[in-house]
Amino acid sequence: MTDAPTAESFWEQHHRARRDGGPGHPNPVLTQTAGTLPPGDALDLGCGVGGDTIWLARHGWQVTAVDISDAAVQRVRAHSRRLGIDHRVNGEQHDLARSFPAGQFDLISAQYLHSPFALDRTRVLRTAAHALRPGGHLLIVDHGSAAPWSWNKDSDTHHPSPGETAAVLALDPTRWSVVRADTPHRRATGPGGRTATATVTDNVLLIQRHDRTR
Repeated sequence: MTDAPTAESFWEQHHRARRDGGPGHPNPVLTQTAGTLPPGDALDLGCGVGGDTIWLARHGWQVTAVDISDAAVQRVRAHSRRLGIDHRVNGEQHDLARSFPAGQFDLISAQYLHSPFALDRTRVLRTAAHALRPGGHLLIVDHGSAAPWSWNKDSDTHHPSPGETAAVLALDPTRWSVVRADTPHRRATGPGGRTATATVTDNVLLIQRHDRTR
């Protein structure tokens, strides 16, 4: 009888099985948002193959790239070295269910921070909001629909709206404000470009911190 996989072993196996085809494309909402902001310190939660981390670093951001998989973190470090931007990338392995990177950030990106394993997303995202510097932004992009290549194809799955996510975070409106909350549609291609394109919905929530840190 084999032991049930843990979140760490599952994602480690997932990333070790991937062929190293480069860091991949950055998420479009991330590039749209970060492209309007002055570069500073960014935190990429669940960096995966590193498309967002590499894009941010190439556009002048100092990036802390975090993933539960050591293989993913090492791959992002290798990509940044090959591109000569490793001085802008700090890779850290974290199981966000147990630990969160230290420091304060001007931009924190949580792109599709979903998992088949138990994860207190509300706690993680509230911790992220508190890790922002004054004026900093927390960008949360969630799946608003299931794509053909999604690991979760349960038709009964509820995709919380941006408003629902903001409500459950229950951040003090005198210290944080919602800058954007919408559900854009886009054409997307499956992992590795091996799957036909499909129209998907993103649930986008952008929060800004205003108060002075204490």
